Amino acid sequence: MLAVARSSSCLVGRRLLSTSSVIRQEAASATPNIGSVPPPKKPVGAFRGGLTGFLFGFSLASSYAAYHLLDEYQKASAALQASVEELQQSTQKVSAHIRRIEAVEKDLKALRDTSATKEEISRVRAEVKKLYDGLHVEFLDLRSHVWGIQQDIHSLSKKEATSVRIE
Repeated sequence: MLAVARSSSCLVGRRLLSTSSVIRQEAASATPNIGSVPPPKKPVGAFRGGLTGFLFGFSLASSYAAYHLLDEYQKASAALQASVEELQQSTQKVSAHIRRIEAVEKDLKALRDTSATKEEISRVRAEVKKLYDGLHVEFLDLRSHVWGIQQDIHSLSKKEATSVRIE
């Protein structure tokens, strides 16, 4: 044993190529513990890696598509809201025009009810013509009567001693 201890003390400084169990134990006890080597990772299988990549890509594409779909939805919603507001304004304008048209129609009906027809106008014209003709005749009669009175006054004024009586 003494020989083994002497040979092991000499061997500690050198590197040995022999693989006896005693020498390996001495070498293991003589070197400091650096740490354990991590176990090798299991290689990812082709199917498992492909499935993981597909799912990752699909989720990334789905999230991108959902983002753009939401953006398009918001734009379409805003455009729809603007068109609804524009439709509401035009509806209000049309309603105002309809109210004005109804008021004009009401006024027109009231005027139509109170205005005279062609028949009424022609009847009134005929009556006015008759009145005018009657007044003209009366005026001529009155004028001739006044002229006669003037002639009488004129003839009486030429006579010297006459008296005029007006009854």
